[in-house]
Amino acid sequence: MFFRSRVSGRLVPVQAHRRTAHGEAVLLDVRETAEWEAGHAPDALHLPLSRLVAGEALPPIAQGRPVVAVCRSGRRSQQAVEILTGRGVKATDVTGGMVAWSRDGLPVAGPDGDDGVIA
Repeated sequence: MFFRSRVSGRLVPVQAHRRTAHGEAVLLDVRETAEWEAGHAPDALHLPLSRLVAGEALPPIAQGRPVVAVCRSGRRSQQAVEILTGRGVKATDVTGGMVAWSRDGLPVAGPDGDDGVIA
């Protein structure tokens, strides 16, 4: 199942990458700015959880689309999913976050387009 369910709707990194790379959903990185700048998935959008909690809207490109949230390890992304689904957004998250994403060999972009690191 793609979207979060009562049982489990979380995606492993490879599933998340496939679905967001093919445009089925938007990858939303909810880590703080310093973490994002150190390294993030190349096609991800950035909206820190702190701003999402404060009521900030999704970036325009993500509005009306399914969202896959990602953070460092998976905890904040679960919080983001709860907030987003409460707003009526179809959302799920990435099990293991960017740590697992990187460990699985998926791309991580740094500040100048170089390889990034997970902070």
